Amino acid sequence: MTAAAFGPIPPPPPEPGVAGAPILPAPPIPPPVPTAGPPLGTLDFTAYARTLAHIAACSPLGALPERFDPRIIESHCSQLAALQERWRQLWLAQARPFLASVVPKDLPTTVVYPFGGGDLLTALVTFPKATEITTLSLEPAGDPRTVDALTPTDLEPMLAEVREKINHLFHYGHSKTIDMGKMARSKLPGDLTYTLVALEMNQLDPVAVRFFRVDPHGVLQYLTQNDLDATGEPKLRRAAFSNMEIEFVPRGGGPRRIFRHIAANLDDAHLTADPSVLRHLEGKGPIAAITKAASYLLWWKEFSKIRNYLLKNMVWMISDSTGIPTDDAVANGFEQIPYGRFDGPFLGGGIRPTEVFRKLWAEKAQPLAFRFGYPDIANHDHLLITRRITK
Repeated sequence: MTAAAFGPIPPPPPEPGVAGAPILPAPPIPPPVPTAGPPLGTLDFTAYARTLAHIAACSPLGALPERFDPRIIESHCSQLAALQERWRQLWLAQARPFLASVVPKDLPTTVVYPFGGGDLLTALVTFPKATEITTLSLEPAGDPRTVDALTPTDLEPMLAEVREKINHLFHYGHSKTIDMGKMARSKLPGDLTYTLVALEMNQLDPVAVRFFRVDPHGVLQYLTQNDLDATGEPKLRRAAFSNMEIEFVPRGGGPRRIFRHIAANLDDAHLTADPSVLRHLEGKGPIAAITKAASYLLWWKEFSKIRNYLLKNMVWMISDSTGIPTDDAVANGFEQIPYGRFDGPFLGGGIRPTEVFRKLWAEKAQPLAFRFGYPDIANHDHLLITRRITK
């Protein structure tokens, strides 16, 4: 069985009326930074990605290299399908109708997901109309050509590792930083592998896979053969595959959509030393935002630049308690709507908004039937919507 073991994630239910207040346009921002399309000479890695998708994500695309035992793929796909079905029953069945009821239908179709490496799946489920999704995290996308270096003895343990990490994402709703770090050092490209599983689960096919760097003006510069030839050292070659862009389409046809992952440290020191990523993000105009399991970094003063970017450019955000602190949200014209229960932060060290958040949840929380990112300190599920107030 080398065809897809997953059925597609079912389509969302018929759209209800638009939830919540109308969206207030974001404050004026600088004109978008032009991002040229891929020039001639840009390297395309779709063939490698499709082979990897066939092996690790059980996609019908690509083909199994002759050196690999098809029985190992058969077993992997059967086990991965069982994990997916469990996720569908325990998480998706509760999350999808909730998200369809609270996510406004007139949001920007550009989505930004800080600290979201490896989690394209949640973004696709939350924002089914998104035409461009960007995740950012410390971890690199990974070199798809490593699939050619896998030996027959590598295959079974590598696929077991994929299932272990995917199962954590399914069970907890986020990827652990330590797992992402391990996958970044694995023989498989970690973030790319997670992404291909998410695409296959949604019956979405990659049609272009490219890598890029972000120049000082925020413009994407795509990887060429000359760039690759000039890298020399293995460390530099790995860096060339840090940022990826995948164009994908629904299986059977449909409009192209874009997913990008950018490997970046989002603290103030790094964004001050090299503001190229901020320039790129600012060029997107108004956005919808998502974050979860983000180690409460948006609470920290050391992450003020990415927090201020979100407050200036987002019109709506969904998060767990690792999202925007209430005082910052209110000061910038937002209101916050809590769901579930929050008694305190899951991780220690977060102090600033803890009492305000406790009061917010105690006074205004609405029911929640599934986990979205971290639990709170007492293992309660919770979720937070931050939306711009209309005048």
